[in-house]
Amino acid sequence: MGYYYKELKALYHQYEEIISYLIVGGLTTLVSLVSKYALLFTILDAADAVQLQISVIISWILAVAFAYWANRTFVFKSKDPKILGEIARFVAARVATLLMEALILWFFITLLEMNSDFHVVLWTVVTQILILIGNYVFSKIVVFRKPK
Repeated sequence: MGYYYKELKALYHQYEEIISYLIVGGLTTLVSLVSKYALLFTILDAADAVQLQISVIISWILAVAFAYWANRTFVFKSKDPKILGEIARFVAARVATLLMEALILWFFITLLEMNSDFHVVLWTVVTQILILIGNYVFSKIVVFRKPK
């Protein structure tokens, strides 16, 4: 038992940033879904197009706010005192990947008419993988970059 614990601990330390990033990503997804459904099942009506979009926007804002805090604190362990600039870069990066997601889905599902249930699921999964990678790269290189 002790051997496996040491091996797992060494593996965790070797990939700590990526493992922490994936955990934070899962929790961010949870924040997004819980906040969206909480709004839709209490004060907003999913049948109303405007209220549905309001729930999407609010859940996105809450998820991005949580993701910033969690990534700054637990993943990249940033100590940058210029927090407003860091927040601005983080939000800009998230908006960029949001637009990337919309563009990819529009291209494959709408423009190329790959709109069967299978293709919608396929391109959503592919896009989410690309977004995950893009968000990590933006966070590592642009947002939480280490001073030289």
